[in-house]
Amino acid sequence: MKFDVSEISTLIKQEISRYKSQVDVARVGRVLEVGDGIARIYGLDNAMAGEMIEFEGGVVGEVFNLEEESVGAVIYGDYRKVTESSLVRSSGTVLTVPVGFGLIGRVLNALCVPIDGGPPLEAEARRLVESPSPGIADRQPVSDPLSTGIKSIDSMIPVGKGQRELIIGDRKTGKTALALDTIINQKGRKVICVYVAIGQKESTVAEVVQTLRKHGSMEHTVVIGASASDSAAMQFVAPYAGTAVAEYLMYEHGMDTLCVYDDLSKHAIAYRELSLLLRRPPGREAYPGDIFYLHSRLLERSARVTAARGGGSLTALPIVETLEGQVSAYIPTNIISITDGQIYLDRELFLSGVRPAVDVGISVSRVGGKAQPPAMYKVAPKLRLDLAAFREMQDFARLGTELDPTAQKQLDLGYRMVEVLKQRQFAPLSVGEQVVSILAGSTGMLDDVEVASVAHFISELLAWLRLEAPEYIDQIDQTLDLTDEHSEELKEAVDAFKTLYKFSFGG
Repeated sequence: MKFDVSEISTLIKQEISRYKSQVDVARVGRVLEVGDGIARIYGLDNAMAGEMIEFEGGVVGEVFNLEEESVGAVIYGDYRKVTESSLVRSSGTVLTVPVGFGLIGRVLNALCVPIDGGPPLEAEARRLVESPSPGIADRQPVSDPLSTGIKSIDSMIPVGKGQRELIIGDRKTGKTALALDTIINQKGRKVICVYVAIGQKESTVAEVVQTLRKHGSMEHTVVIGASASDSAAMQFVAPYAGTAVAEYLMYEHGMDTLCVYDDLSKHAIAYRELSLLLRRPPGREAYPGDIFYLHSRLLERSARVTAARGGGSLTALPIVETLEGQVSAYIPTNIISITDGQIYLDRELFLSGVRPAVDVGISVSRVGGKAQPPAMYKVAPKLRLDLAAFREMQDFARLGTELDPTAQKQLDLGYRMVEVLKQRQFAPLSVGEQVVSILAGSTGMLDDVEVASVAHFISELLAWLRLEAPEYIDQIDQTLDLTDEHSEELKEAVDAFKTLYKFSFGG
């Protein structure tokens, strides 16, 4: 019986190739010790920083420390499932999360896994959790306004698409409410919002989701929650995952996106916990030396990019909580130096009924009028300076000093403008409505209206205009400009309504 040598050789080669394709070659190590969401692993000699690893039981982790004898890793998920001497498998890839339009309207955890009880996620791709920020050549100047719908913000501290505007203040001063108002105002404006809750109670996150659903805003929002019950590792990675979700829409689809990080104080505390557990040397207030880099590499990813990079934008609204108004504390000063301005919410103003409680003396937008609609720029050019001067004069007047007529007039105007700028929560206004309100107040047309009645007068004026002459507001909303002729017509309309208001309400 004769054998064909070439045929036997071909069969052997096929069997060898089939055997090779079935073998899964992976680098494997063992857990030396585990606890508090941290693991020390022996045997992963070729591991790289930031590499994704998988523990027995399917729990995912990330390499943080590269030491001489072992590697230190953080565990994402339930670290109680990881035990000493259990096997660890390295993936050879850096940590990624699912991204795409399928995430919109969902509530996810820090690794973008659904936690809302809905159907499985329909992701279009996966994106690196941490990716480089766009370079100078890839950025465009911030000039397109991102309307918050809040009179005091849009008129004095405007936010532009691609800007990073810090919201800062003590607890319970309306920081989250300000961010939620901004998200609600993006309805119908083709801006996708990502709300990242860091270290909050799960009931608080549920309230936020319920509020957004109530106002029909979950249709353009992704909520990522790393609650107080989650590990420090999950709280650490949450804002980076949220940014990755927004970046995909910005770069791949040229969309405008908005990221709210609520809040970065808790994020810094979570990172401090991880660093101390990994035995990294502590610095000021026990924070590690790279605490500044922690937030700078996050916030620098926000930008308005050129058409070559997709032409979209990522606007960041980081939130930071202060203690007793200490804006000069470590973490607040770090983030203030990274961002393009800050909105400071004052506790005393909040308790006195001025809401939103924006302190115009400390608040600033480093983009300024460049990110403001022309109509708003025309009616509120000096409003911030006038209100800051009013606050100082108000303190002076409290001493009982007699004021000259000019100063008294400025004081009276200030009291009325404070009332004009008051606004109910979750009731954002269009640009036209804001312009009409500020025009009525800043031109002295409310001087004969009682201070206590100003807020009611403005709300009734807007309701009357929407009913009787909607074209006045619509024209500003459509053109975002205010001509001299249109301005005079508006003043005549306000005068006409004033007579009607006095007859109806006696104000």
